[in-house]
Amino acid sequence: MGVGADVATAPAEQPAPSVATPAASSAGAAPAASTETAVAASVPSPVSAAPDLSQPLPFRPSVTAGRYAFTHPSPAPEPTRYGPFTRAQWLGAVIVGGLGLLFAAAMVVLATRWLVSLEGVRDFLRTYPGEYHLPETAPVGLPGWIGWQHFFNVFLMVLIIRTGLQVRNDKRPSAFWTPRWNSRRKISLSLWFHQSLDILWLVNGVVFVVLLFVTGQWMRIVPTSWEVFPNAVSAALHYVSLDWPTENGWVNYNALQQLAYFATVFLAAPLAAITGVRMSGIWPKNATALNKAYPIEWARAVHFPVMLYFVGFIIVHVALVFATGALRNLNHMYASQDVVNWAGFWIFVASLVVIAASWVAARPLVLAPIAKLFGTVSAR
Repeated sequence: MGVGADVATAPAEQPAPSVATPAASSAGAAPAASTETAVAASVPSPVSAAPDLSQPLPFRPSVTAGRYAFTHPSPAPEPTRYGPFTRAQWLGAVIVGGLGLLFAAAMVVLATRWLVSLEGVRDFLRTYPGEYHLPETAPVGLPGWIGWQHFFNVFLMVLIIRTGLQVRNDKRPSAFWTPRWNSRRKISLSLWFHQSLDILWLVNGVVFVVLLFVTGQWMRIVPTSWEVFPNAVSAALHYVSLDWPTENGWVNYNALQQLAYFATVFLAAPLAAITGVRMSGIWPKNATALNKAYPIEWARAVHFPVMLYFVGFIIVHVALVFATGALRNLNHMYASQDVVNWAGFWIFVASLVVIAASWVAARPLVLAPIAKLFGTVSAR
């Protein structure tokens, strides 16, 4: 009663002192300590140790992404670029550019047709039909050696253009060639092949020009009258208006053909040779005065446009061959006969097979054994 009265009458603000008898103290000591330990364990400490993340969680996560949860998708890979554009962009550019060129060509054809309908232009076309008479001593027909020269020239030109572009774009050559007579000079295997083809092309060209003047065939591609120029304009008007000029290549080329062949043989080919020699290892590097008079930058500035001229000439030449009587023209160039049959066509197809096979075979695995005959081939 005395203990309970003391506890009951104690003020509410002050905690009541703990009063226990010796017997109660000894009997309740252990439960009181256990209770305090459990309470202390259940109350978080202001400064507690970091949780042990190596142990699994005591519960399974139940939070899932809802319907409207925002996710971050992985970015799509960047498309491969070929130069400044991707493949799709190149395709679009080709389509749009092709349509634009087609429209422009149609406008030019219509304008030219209107032009040739004018009376003054019609009189000009009657006066200058597109060709003029050759000298009486000019030969008739195309001999067999011209057909072989034509094939060999096309064969070399295709490979020269291919290797020239490869040398221009080859950043890390896969193989190198070193001549036996100059161990300090090392060039890529592609450049060696390009220059070797150049030498063969020059030899073929020299033989061609010599035979032209020996046989009199030069009169077919070298202008012999000033009438070549107005007749060339007339032939161009016929071509552009899609009213092909009357021609017989077995006897005489039209004036525009003659000027094109003359420019190719006697202007473009020498320019390609002179600029190519300037950029090759044959050119003396220590000739200060000569190098100053003919800088290599000039050669580089001319050599590539000349190559583009040859590409354009080949495309236009082949297109006109097929557009103005394919079988007869192919017989002139490949079969050396003025008839209309399939002989020249099949010879032409066989030549394309040879050119395509050479294009595929022109790789280091095939070129290295040939290059080793004239020097040393190495990987670096």
